[in-house]
Amino acid sequence: MPILDPMEMDPKLGDFVFSVCADRFYTALLPFAQPDSGPDGEGGLGGRFLYAGELDDEGRALLVAANVLGAASLTVTADPAMQRSAIRDGVADFLVNTLDEALRILKNQVRKRQAVAVCLAAKPQAVTRQMEERGVQPDLVVYGLSGLARFPACFQARARRVEHAGPAADRSVVMWAAETAAPIWLPKLDALALRCVDPQARPGEWAARRWLRLAPRYFGRLAEGRRIVSCQVAAAQRIFEAVQAAVRRGEIGVPVWIGMSSLAGTQSAHANPPAAEKIAD
Repeated sequence: MPILDPMEMDPKLGDFVFSVCADRFYTALLPFAQPDSGPDGEGGLGGRFLYAGELDDEGRALLVAANVLGAASLTVTADPAMQRSAIRDGVADFLVNTLDEALRILKNQVRKRQAVAVCLAAKPQAVTRQMEERGVQPDLVVYGLSGLARFPACFQARARRVEHAGPAADRSVVMWAAETAAPIWLPKLDALALRCVDPQARPGEWAARRWLRLAPRYFGRLAEGRRIVSCQVAAAQRIFEAVQAAVRRGEIGVPVWIGMSSLAGTQSAHANPPAAEKIAD
């Protein structure tokens, strides 16, 4: 899939990469989602236990995706700085020191089918041994990120490996960024994008709607100036056009960059509100 050009974004390249990584993990987790009985017809990972492995940069992106889908996740790191940042940024909900503490929280949230991310302050290899010795069986494991030299026997009995899926011909990635005052204008753009992926009129877009509603909560300051969503190509085109139109009508009061990427190609635009265009003239 063509990649949106990060040089067309603001200089925060790290935030751009993090957003893309979280979106790809979300897509990889979607095949494991179970149908929900909610009014929006959304699916999710409520009641599923994900072992996310070591909490590094990719692991943080995975936790964001798992949180949005409602999984109960366990991540591990012995790095105090990474532990603190995970709690501060809202990537993890709890920091614990023992596997017993972690399992108590996880079991409770699995029972309630609610999202939670628990960070265990330990070395990943030691935690894997403890899990194997005690027969702890996660439902899902992202093998490449789990720091596993081998797939433990206890995981083989139940766990399903999460693997990155290739790009689909009917999907597109849309990303947009507000040039200034993002906390004010991005929620308005979120609402606009949600109207473009109405599941009542266009079945199959519950995943995009769930992402648009919940991802900002878990991204926090990690990507506070931008949004990204994967959806059907037609819905992506509607978002691409609707955002530009709203900015140019003055409904959005700041300049907005928006890009769209699919197997068919990549396009981007920079829309200015009427006041900004007059100043430029």
